[in-house]
Amino acid sequence: MDNKTALVCGAGGFIGSHLVKKLKKEGFWVRGVDLKYPEFSKTGADDFIIGDLRDPDVCKNILDRQFDEVYQLAADMGGAGYIFTGEHDADVMHNSATINLNMLHFGEKAKIRKIFYSSSACIYPEYNQVDPENPKCSEESAYPAAPDSEYGWEKLFSERLYFAYKRNYNMNVRVARFHNIFGPEGTWTGGKEKAPAAMCRKIASAKNGGEIEIWGDGKQTRSFLYIDECLAGIRRLMDSTTFFGPVNIGSEEMVSINLLAEIVMGIAGKSIKLKHIDGPLGVRGRNSDNKLIREKLNWAPSEPLKNGLTKTYSWIEEQVSKI
Repeated sequence: MDNKTALVCGAGGFIGSHLVKKLKKEGFWVRGVDLKYPEFSKTGADDFIIGDLRDPDVCKNILDRQFDEVYQLAADMGGAGYIFTGEHDADVMHNSATINLNMLHFGEKAKIRKIFYSSSACIYPEYNQVDPENPKCSEESAYPAAPDSEYGWEKLFSERLYFAYKRNYNMNVRVARFHNIFGPEGTWTGGKEKAPAAMCRKIASAKNGGEIEIWGDGKQTRSFLYIDECLAGIRRLMDSTTFFGPVNIGSEEMVSINLLAEIVMGIAGKSIKLKHIDGPLGVRGRNSDNKLIREKLNWAPSEPLKNGLTKTYSWIEEQVSKI
């Protein structure tokens, strides 16, 4: 039997580059597409096309066959320092929406067999995430909609776009809402990194007994999911014949940012003071609700946060030592 074929859009990014390697291990023939190659390791793709998915011609050309599976991870995104300042709103919305409009339009014409879309926990309403101890992020709570960022609004629009194509064109879509995915070979400096990578970098760079800066009072809460479990969740959703999403793919181990710093300090074997400063924060509390994924896919992430942070810290410490 011929290998199954997969197309990974955003294959130069953190999650996309890891996904390519996983699909290769499973025996897929994989084509990757992105504006750039992966930053920290060689791509595992059989074929890698450098292209801008905002360009209709690029989307048309990469869909030159009936792919068994398409993974649409490409987006204009970053951590709080990029998403919540408001300075990038127009680009974030325009770039990401254009990619999704193109991929669905040309994907339907190319008769792709199945397409996965990576949405985000940022679609959840701000009014349900005010109490850092009791955020509400169950899938049905997305409406009435009130995301706290334009990034979240675009993700919610695109979710609806994918399901509209499912209804009107019978496209086989899957949608998952990611909750803060982290791990080695992710962005760790430059302004687009997320909290775990930023924390690992700051602590790796600091001297024992030194000081690092934390945005806000550090009592804001989040959950963070290690990359391997994210990929396992994606593949389970893609393999399901009865459930299409949207579904949370995230950890239920909620921590404050102060506690995140303490866990990383413990891994590093350092004692460091936290200096709280003003900065972009996002919602006050957020945690994955995994009732639906357990019910529908008979699975949920279970690896302790510390395990993933230990692997990630080790990798980031190595990067810092090269500077």
